[in-house]
Amino acid sequence: MTPKIANFLRDNRPATPCLVVDVDQVERNYRALHKALPLAQIHYAVKANPAAPVLERLVGLGSNFDAASFEEIQVCLHAGAAPYRISYGNTIKKPAAIRAAFEAGVRVFAFDSGEELDKIARCAPGSSVYCRILVGNEGADWPLSDKFGTTVEMARELMLRAGTLGLDACGLSFHVGSQQTETVAYQAAIGHVALLFSDLRQAGVNMRMLNCGGGFPTRYRDEVPDISGFGTAIMQAMTRHFGNDLPNIVVEPGRFIVGDAGVVSSEVVLVSRRGGASTDPRWVYLDIGRFGGLAETEGEAIRYRITTSHETDEDGPVIIAGPSCDGVDVLYANSGYHLPLALDCGDRVELLATGAYVSTYASQGFNGFPPLTEHYL
Repeated sequence: MTPKIANFLRDNRPATPCLVVDVDQVERNYRALHKALPLAQIHYAVKANPAAPVLERLVGLGSNFDAASFEEIQVCLHAGAAPYRISYGNTIKKPAAIRAAFEAGVRVFAFDSGEELDKIARCAPGSSVYCRILVGNEGADWPLSDKFGTTVEMARELMLRAGTLGLDACGLSFHVGSQQTETVAYQAAIGHVALLFSDLRQAGVNMRMLNCGGGFPTRYRDEVPDISGFGTAIMQAMTRHFGNDLPNIVVEPGRFIVGDAGVVSSEVVLVSRRGGASTDPRWVYLDIGRFGGLAETEGEAIRYRITTSHETDEDGPVIIAGPSCDGVDVLYANSGYHLPLALDCGDRVELLATGAYVSTYASQGFNGFPPLTEHYL
């Protein structure tokens, strides 16, 4: 939690649940990544947090943007981003969305299948395209490998075909999974696609961009490697496989840019041992749960740090759940969370590093609960 957020929570006591984001921390994270990878173009993954204050700050810093929908393209444009700084990185797009993006001036599109390539050729003629390759996601807390990406063999065929459709086949991409904690994952992925990249160049394709995706981690409960380590690993692999003839390097950070810039403030709704015995599990119910924005607690994948005002008191094991009338709205039952024994209804708790993938996951009214309020400082 940054001092700015701490002061805001202390002085204003905003209604809960709410998300508070320090936009200065967003800028610090952007600058840290730029320092770690000075040769890379940073395309902020808008889906992590598309709030106008975040986008406007990044526009001012010269960021590019990775959009997952035409609606995300619109918010980028509204924040002042030039169309040439936006890539449509989702490999699953409606024809109408492709047309709308093209009409808005976007000229870079991702694909991972022949069917998607055909849609882009029809709806965004002459655009630049890049093919997403399937790579391993070992080391990622939130894997993305099953739904996206194609094989190296199919990618070669599709990239060659792109030119016959009048498209500019400009590069390849991969994603090693969100909250990736292993720097070697990037090195392995770069090695996996480098041969294809060089092969396509030799075949006459004007290959010039390698998109290394996102995945750079935020610290939750466990320590993660410093961003400089990821930068070193990526550049070592690039030099090893491309020598002095480096392609344009693109990265698509989302979580790293906004994750630790945000804090969710929540109220304890109930603390109970429903069986009545002191040996029964102690349940702590918060006024935010899976449907309120904490969807990444699915499978207890993302384990947020939780703080309370009782930090010096004796603690004990808990099961932490949300407020809804849904049995799956349990955040943590098996990850060894402990909270103070003095914690009671009405107490406030803070979930740290919740600036990414919380506001956008919040339901619009499940059980009648409204989306959490957002504050940008």
